[in-house]
Amino acid sequence: MYPWPQRPPGLVETGFKELAARWLPILNEFDKYGVDLCYEIHPGEDLHDGITYKHPRACILYDPSHFVLQCLDYLEYIDIYHERIRMFHVKDAEFNPTGRQGVYGGYQGWVDRAGRFRSLGDGQVDFKSIFSKLTAYDFKGWAVLEWECCLKHPEEGAKEGAPFIKEHIIRVTDKAFDDFAGTGKDEKFNRTVLGL
Repeated sequence: MYPWPQRPPGLVETGFKELAARWLPILNEFDKYGVDLCYEIHPGEDLHDGITYKHPRACILYDPSHFVLQCLDYLEYIDIYHERIRMFHVKDAEFNPTGRQGVYGGYQGWVDRAGRFRSLGDGQVDFKSIFSKLTAYDFKGWAVLEWECCLKHPEEGAKEGAPFIKEHIIRVTDKAFDDFAGTGKDEKFNRTVLGL
């Protein structure tokens, strides 16, 4: 939340020290056994962006809908933190600010907020780019439908969601598209081509 009136000096630091005192023993124990813990990066929670976590066992449940509502670049986030992303909530959202309301929503119900969750394909999330980036970074985690829509019935969202995800999963090629000759590596041939 935007701090107004100003928070007392040291309040945030004291809060994070307390979180560290509670979570570090758990994360350190997980580290002994090679277990990662995925945090859903979510507005208003302890871990809500890339600045709010550091522990190597604190990994990410990536949900682009939360980034839309926070006005964060969800594609660049993948570039920066792809090694930490272990799970992926496939959920859509939209953000349509007006001259009357923005990020904070003016205490409106979901239908009337500037930022709201939508069924897959009905919001503003660029899923083609997300699936492409995750594929390029060799993402091995789960892509899980998380449905929350302020308009559409949940049965419609579920019926549409699974095929939507299936259509976006990219089958990775086993060779370059222009490797039609398939000559393989041959140092002698390469030297001949170079005139050496």
